[in-house]
Amino acid sequence: MTELARSSGVQLHLSSLPGGRLGREAYEFVDWLAAAGQAWWQLLPLGPPDRYRSPYKARSAFAAWPGFLGEPRAAVSAAEIASFREREGFWVEDWERFAGRGAIADQVRFEREWAALREYGAARGVRILGDVAIYVAPGSADHRAHPELFQTGYVAGAPPDAYSDTGQLWGNPLYDWPALRRRRYRWWVERLRRTLELFDVARIDHFRGLVSYWAVPEGERTAVHGHWKRGPGRALFDALVRGLGGLPFVAEDLGVITPAVERLRDELGLPGMLVLQFGFGPDNPDGPHRLENHVENRIVYTGTHDHDTARGWYESLDDVSRAAVERACAERGVGDPEPWWRLIRLAFGAPAKVAMIQAQDVLGLGSEARMNQPGRAARAWRWRMEPGALTPALARRLRELTEATGRLS
Repeated sequence: MTELARSSGVQLHLSSLPGGRLGREAYEFVDWLAAAGQAWWQLLPLGPPDRYRSPYKARSAFAAWPGFLGEPRAAVSAAEIASFREREGFWVEDWERFAGRGAIADQVRFEREWAALREYGAARGVRILGDVAIYVAPGSADHRAHPELFQTGYVAGAPPDAYSDTGQLWGNPLYDWPALRRRRYRWWVERLRRTLELFDVARIDHFRGLVSYWAVPEGERTAVHGHWKRGPGRALFDALVRGLGGLPFVAEDLGVITPAVERLRDELGLPGMLVLQFGFGPDNPDGPHRLENHVENRIVYTGTHDHDTARGWYESLDDVSRAAVERACAERGVGDPEPWWRLIRLAFGAPAKVAMIQAQDVLGLGSEARMNQPGRAARAWRWRMEPGALTPALARRLRELTEATGRLS
């Protein structure tokens, strides 16, 4: 079970910092978060991204990307490498074979820089909310080292829905869950053990895929001809509790969510997710994302990295949906002049334990600053914040809102 105090935070991936890496600007962002009264910095997965820069198709489910290093040429001793090999023995040799000479030294450098940043943040009341991509990338270090843990003949995807007539063809290898069960889910236990070395809490991407997942025959050009297959369900999490002692995770439960998915999430006590952008359409008045239906054990987002910015979304609304937003603001006494700040205020005033906003929304940026658009590889994952964009004035404004809505630690 994940216990969260009423609080708030900002999502900004390391690649979106002005320099795109660790170092001075990462520390400056922590300082800004602390000044703004924010308890959380949410990141995307830290693994080496693919050629489109997607962190959700990383070349390793365990290794961090050396491209994030602030000091890539810092000295590393033989003793540090030996210690890292001993502590991370489950995966590090697989990664070294895949990535080549110097791979372990880079991981030591990352561990050193990352630990220092986390300690700096913790001293200022800022914790790290990370992300676990459910699947590994095809041909990744994990896929090559453990072919016995993956299916052949099918790849991952998502079925057709209101957003896509052909579904989403992700192409990731699918887990052979019976094979993992026979091995007591050790690969997953070790993977999430590594995750919790990096983050205080982590979001499990595509949580519903652990109950049932969409399997698409290999070679298909769309996801239309896929079918649902059963996932591991509770058995995986029982193994995680035995191996890790707890479940400091958040369930990414967006999309077509069945009662079985909701039941597993609630039995485990995992917070789910709510997205304001889903809550103002004329359809589905009983939907969980509508403000009047929000519940406490959730993280509420104006939008995630897969959605438009708050400004871009608002400016794209039809008259009916825009009127619904303004009605919700009027009912709750929200009158900020900028529509994106009205949306931030709605999120912060909601019942959810944690309110999370994108840095782009604090800055009032439009669709040009969108991080990702699912199904489109080109031009995704490239947004980078301008130096000095997050000003002291913005920190004061966000802190005042955080205090007014009872989210200030």
